[in-house]
Amino acid sequence: MIRKADVKEYDVITALVRKTIEAVYPKYYPAGAVRFFLEHHKPEKILADVNAGKVYVLESDGVLAGTVTIDENEIARLFVKPSGQGSGLGRQLMDFAENMIFGYSETVRLASSLPAKSIYIKRGYREKEYRKILTDNGDFLCYDVMEKVI
Repeated sequence: MIRKADVKEYDVITALVRKTIEAVYPKYYPAGAVRFFLEHHKPEKILADVNAGKVYVLESDGVLAGTVTIDENEIARLFVKPSGQGSGLGRQLMDFAENMIFGYSETVRLASSLPAKSIYIKRGYREKEYRKILTDNGDFLCYDVMEKVI
């Protein structure tokens, strides 16, 4: 079941996001980039998005197993708990977010992390921009802005 997040759940959402970043991202990014992701998805930002009605959660077996943020025509902060990855939960969140956005826009945009890029390409997304951010330790965070059009 996917539904709008309740403000009382923001700490659970924050923990899910943090645990996922800490478990998955070090396999793809240097330490400075991982710290950047953790700071970028800090609790205050998640709380602000929950309060703005932009955050949705996916429950699986009565447990919050994933989250996605929809900001106008952009899919952001899509995370599935590490133990739920590869089980189709991310696909459910993507289907939900795309259907919501395609209800009022012909274009969906997202910033693709390295771990997810091949999944987005298979779903019909195309690279629109390449971005590189210098993080601490002289590390770089590289990602693509991707777009899918109806």
